[in-house]
Amino acid sequence: MIYLAHGPRVAIRYISLQDFEELAVLHEESAELLARWMPGAPITTYDDFERYLARFDGPLHEGFLICLRDTGAIVGRVNINNIIRGTHQCATIGYSAFASTARRGYLTEGLGLLVAYAFGEMALHRLEANIQPSNTASLNLIKRVGFQREGYSPNFQFVDGAWRDHERWAITVEMTEPEAG
Repeated sequence: MIYLAHGPRVAIRYISLQDFEELAVLHEESAELLARWMPGAPITTYDDFERYLARFDGPLHEGFLICLRDTGAIVGRVNINNIIRGTHQCATIGYSAFASTARRGYLTEGLGLLVAYAFGEMALHRLEANIQPSNTASLNLIKRVGFQREGYSPNFQFVDGAWRDHERWAITVEMTEPEAG
């Protein structure tokens, strides 16, 4: 496996067609968890998975997996979406844990790796995350990674059958650099 970055317990890598079977099982067991927070969840058929992967063929989206470093088992996924280059150098992230691997700190470590990769290899300057106010686990996660709340967007995204409000969170390169002194 080719990892893009790794930490003590997890690593990140690009998603591929070979991941379908493992992800289908994870999505199936996590269907209730994912449907509440994510549009288009879960992905359980090969056709759905191919359509999902097709969005990463262009320059606007990148798809990653968070895997256990020692076994390669998938413990989460992260997308960098709506990449804007030029004077913005920013993107929006979306991520999910799975029922069997949640609440173990894997996403905290993995998102930290992803932020460093996005600001380093991808040369982005800013990442944003939009989170439903009632998703306290996700809000706590994004805070641990260093994102700061910037605002509130009513009726922001259609999820689980309705337009949902979201909080806007962001992190910039400067927020990840150690203070001089």
